[in-house]
Amino acid sequence: MVPHLITALNGPINELEQRILDFTPAIERWFRLEWMEHTPPFYSSVDVRNAGFKLAPVDTNLYPAGWNNLTPEMLPLAVQAAMAAIEKICPEARNLLVVPENHTRNSFYLANVLQLKRIFHQAGLNVRFGSLDPEIKAPTTLTLPTGEQITLEPLIRTDRRLGLKNFDPCTILLNNDLSTGIPGMLEDLNEQFLLPPLHASWSVRRKSRHAQAYEEVSKRFGKLLGVDPWLINPMFAKCGEVNIAEGVGMDCLTSNVDALLTKIRRKYKEYGINEKPFVIVKADNGTDGKGIMTVRDVKDLDALSPQTKNKMSITKDGQPLSEVIIQEGVQTHERINDAVAEPVVYMMDRYVVGGFYRVHADRGIDENLNAPGSSFVPLAFADSGRLPQPGEKPGSSGPNRFYMYGVIGRLAMLAASYELEATDPDAEVYD
Repeated sequence: MVPHLITALNGPINELEQRILDFTPAIERWFRLEWMEHTPPFYSSVDVRNAGFKLAPVDTNLYPAGWNNLTPEMLPLAVQAAMAAIEKICPEARNLLVVPENHTRNSFYLANVLQLKRIFHQAGLNVRFGSLDPEIKAPTTLTLPTGEQITLEPLIRTDRRLGLKNFDPCTILLNNDLSTGIPGMLEDLNEQFLLPPLHASWSVRRKSRHAQAYEEVSKRFGKLLGVDPWLINPMFAKCGEVNIAEGVGMDCLTSNVDALLTKIRRKYKEYGINEKPFVIVKADNGTDGKGIMTVRDVKDLDALSPQTKNKMSITKDGQPLSEVIIQEGVQTHERINDAVAEPVVYMMDRYVVGGFYRVHADRGIDENLNAPGSSFVPLAFADSGRLPQPGEKPGSSGPNRFYMYGVIGRLAMLAASYELEATDPDAEVYD
């Protein structure tokens, strides 16, 4: 299934797709050499936007939910990747403890952690769920609308280890981004593997740091392909100490929005693009679709409604929004049944294992789609969808388009690897 692309049928994206296909051996070798020097995040998902003239990642998640949106055909890939990842970290692993988010009643989210259980069970691990939620004081079984059940148990911390009653795991997988802070219970686990590491959590991580790492990756990749890195990289700026509701830091925000819109206009002129540029202002740490606004003109910042100011004052789990990233807006010209769509690529270890389209009938091409009312359509990564098909006309082949999404997803994953190395508190420093 190739989505209906309005402008991409004859725009620069087809040239980029052709170049990526022509360079496939060089690209795969380049990634192979990168992974010899850098460790991929344990798992990740990347939101990709295809504007027809530009294809770029707009968000990289290191605690991906949504695994339930992958089709059964994608699961063998995920199981193989899980085996490879566990083999590298703890080959003798028998027990895996998954620590989910605290919003335990969300059935879509619970279906996501059950899918993770399926994947790791097939990879040869006993999987149980330990909750950080203080309300879970005894094993609690929840039933999903499908009739499936999941049991959440209270975590037990001993001197050096974290586990459950009668369950001692070698590896702990966090599916909780810890945006409200790092609980002491997860610190100093010297004898267990914690994946992802604590410094990948939103209490430490910043989107602007990731954007900086991605800029470096896109420049090197652009050089390999001989293309302008802007075609795959959204420009950005950042502001700390911002409180939009109270008007604090608005000078920084206004000047950065103005400067970024000017840069985008220059690029649009260079490429003959007749579109109105826009920027996305969002929390510099985890958002979960909250604390995001589209700005099309710097004057818009003077006329923010009380509702927008209120929306921009908090991020996930009611955390106050105090730092923002201003990111070049990338339209999405992909459609499924006339609804705006964007691909989301899922990876485990260094492998693309699947993905889906996030679809939102009530949103525009320049708005955030990760919002209530969105739905999901699986990407056709199954069967031959993973392998590029040489000789096909650009823009006409699903596998080629999905290969291109996968390349962009892996570039963002590599940037996350750079970012985690730079922020690792235990990194060895060589003078």
